[in-house]
Amino acid sequence: MSLQRYNLRTALLIFVLLPLLALSAAAGWYSLKVLENQSRERMQDEIELVARAIRQPVIYAMEQGREGALAQALDSTSHIGRVYGAYVYDASGKRIGTSGPTEPAVGSTRVAELMSEGDRREEYNRTLDGEDVYSYFLPLSNEAGQITGMLQVTRRASEFESYITRLRYQGLAVLLLTALLLSVVIFYGHYKAFGSHVAAMRRAIGRIGAGEREQRVPTEGPQELHDLAFGLNRMLENLISQEEVVVRQKLEQAALEDRLHRSERMAAIGQLAAGVAHELGTPLNVVDGQAQRALRHRDINPAINTALSEIRHEVQRMNFIVRQLMDFGRSNPLQCQPERADRIVRAVLTQVASDARYRHIEVQVDETRPIPELMIDRLRMEQALSNLLHNAVQAASQQVRIGWFADATQAGFVIDDDGPGIAEADRERIFEPFYTTKGVDEGTGLGLAVAHAAVSDHEGRIEIEHSPLGGARFRIVLPVSPQHGATHG
Repeated sequence: MSLQRYNLRTALLIFVLLPLLALSAAAGWYSLKVLENQSRERMQDEIELVARAIRQPVIYAMEQGREGALAQALDSTSHIGRVYGAYVYDASGKRIGTSGPTEPAVGSTRVAELMSEGDRREEYNRTLDGEDVYSYFLPLSNEAGQITGMLQVTRRASEFESYITRLRYQGLAVLLLTALLLSVVIFYGHYKAFGSHVAAMRRAIGRIGAGEREQRVPTEGPQELHDLAFGLNRMLENLISQEEVVVRQKLEQAALEDRLHRSERMAAIGQLAAGVAHELGTPLNVVDGQAQRALRHRDINPAINTALSEIRHEVQRMNFIVRQLMDFGRSNPLQCQPERADRIVRAVLTQVASDARYRHIEVQVDETRPIPELMIDRLRMEQALSNLLHNAVQAASQQVRIGWFADATQAGFVIDDDGPGIAEADRERIFEPFYTTKGVDEGTGLGLAVAHAAVSDHEGRIEIEHSPLGGARFRIVLPVSPQHGATHG
């Protein structure tokens, strides 16, 4: 069975205030009892003093037989407000003097018994309309020591009871007032020292639960709450860091799976492309060779000469496509060695010169100094740079510019054109095999894929930006190691 939950304020009331009030009530009750006993003893002492004060005048008046002196001695007690009545009895128990109510407090038989005992005595007797009266009996003796009578001084017990009752009510009022004040102190102290800080912590935890992960639990308040809030904040930071690690691992896993799928797809496409290129290579060489032999005849018709030249141009274009297919399907390890960037650029320019002249495109070289020396596989890098430069020449309207760059951590090549540029939506897919934005008769979609594969094998990347010429800018960015980062002026 689960225990009923309660808050700290209720716990303070139950386990602190109530026991404290119980102890206070017990202490008050004990003090009241002690006070009652002390009051009773004081009342007895007061009556005893009164009785002893009039004892000698009463004895003297009895010995002289002077009733007036006896009455005067007894009447003197009426001036004392605490005395209810005074009575004198002779040796036989007969009342011979009275001051106060005439009704005797005790009978003559009881008086005779007290005189026979010969000692003072205190008693409660119910007399005078049922009112409790406290009586003090003092034996009267002559010079020979014989008891000649008894003096009785009485006092109302109600005076004592009313005093005690008043003390009880005052004690109860003090106890209730103390309980009220302590309750207020506990409620206010709980709020200031604990409740307000816990409420702030709960609000912060609620906001964290609602998704505000940057929120933290306030650490104000007592040391225990400070330690608790500090522990919660540290746990929250650990959870967030673990979530970040998990998210990062999931992203890395998704990226690895995507790369794996892409590699598998590229491998399959590469095998298909290599097979197709191998089957097309021989027939194309035969066609090109037959056209070339036919052009050697001097008496050939000019129209046929033009047609054969067009055939050879188209065959060369098909050979270029076949070479791209074979390059895409080939997976050879890199054979890197130091190469100057300007030599790579000039070698590539010769490969695209005829295409640039055919399209009337001016290709410029931006000879930035210093010239970096790169650790690369020359054939693969020329292939990548040639494909990018071919792509720029085909996209340009008048001008293409090629150059290089280098700093402390990276180096590479830059190609700019003044064509229409590349839309943002196409930049994510432009390096996929067979994806192209050109017409059907202008590209296969393999040139950029081959270039991307070659640069990736060099642990580099190709960046696409907006060109200062107005078109697209391709940047081949390669890492530079300290031992292979030499430059030439």
